Amino acid sequence: MVCRRRSPQIESLAIMFKKLQDKGFEVLALHHAEAILTHDMRQAVSDIEDTLLHVQIPVEELVRGGGGEGQLTQRLRNELSDIGWKKHKFEIQKIVDGVPKESISHEIDHVKAFDGSTFALEIEWNNKDPFYDRDLENFKRLHAEGAISIGGIITRGKSLHEGMREIIEKFAIKKKIDHVDMLTPYYSPTQRQKELYESASKAKDSFAKGWANAFVADKFGEATTHWRKLEDRVKRGVGNPCPLLLIGIPLGVVKL
Repeated sequence: MVCRRRSPQIESLAIMFKKLQDKGFEVLALHHAEAILTHDMRQAVSDIEDTLLHVQIPVEELVRGGGGEGQLTQRLRNELSDIGWKKHKFEIQKIVDGVPKESISHEIDHVKAFDGSTFALEIEWNNKDPFYDRDLENFKRLHAEGAISIGGIITRGKSLHEGMREIIEKFAIKKKIDHVDMLTPYYSPTQRQKELYESASKAKDSFAKGWANAFVADKFGEATTHWRKLEDRVKRGVGNPCPLLLIGIPLGVVKL
């Protein structure tokens, strides 16, 4: 029997992001991203893993209203910024015979250089899913121009997206929310939403179940940014051949 010894490179890839994966995070590396992270960006792995390992989302944050970025996104942005992942605008200019002909800019929310290799990272917690196309195409162009070595997206994971209705229903039951007026401490439903919740509650014969179903479909629906939508795009080749690191946040980080 021949015993084949695994190379140090394969061993290092096997344990990369293991702590995150053990906590239920999805991690997908494409187009030689593993090799780049292993040989040139070990610190990037540590930065991302350390930032995400202690992530928690109180379920009230999922329910509360308000425009702009979610509180989770704001926390992640601040923590990444504090360790050097800064917003950056890449300016690419084409010059022909000394004459500027074209100028294109791409703004990325989190960029950090590691010994000559540059990592561009976006957080897509709950945007409309075409934002994935924007991010992946930006990464593709920037990689083709030699501006970045790898692009990354942190998004809502499969288990979190699929488990959202259940966790919201449990929240309603725990808080004894059995009427639309009891939602006002968290947000103010519009008339359209009130009618939607009442209709769903009658159909489900339960306010908690009906509201959870209608609320999640309205706020975290299939047309928003979540793991399956991102996975579908990279399987179709969007962003190829830019090396990519994709991470999905799991249901387990939500605290009831």
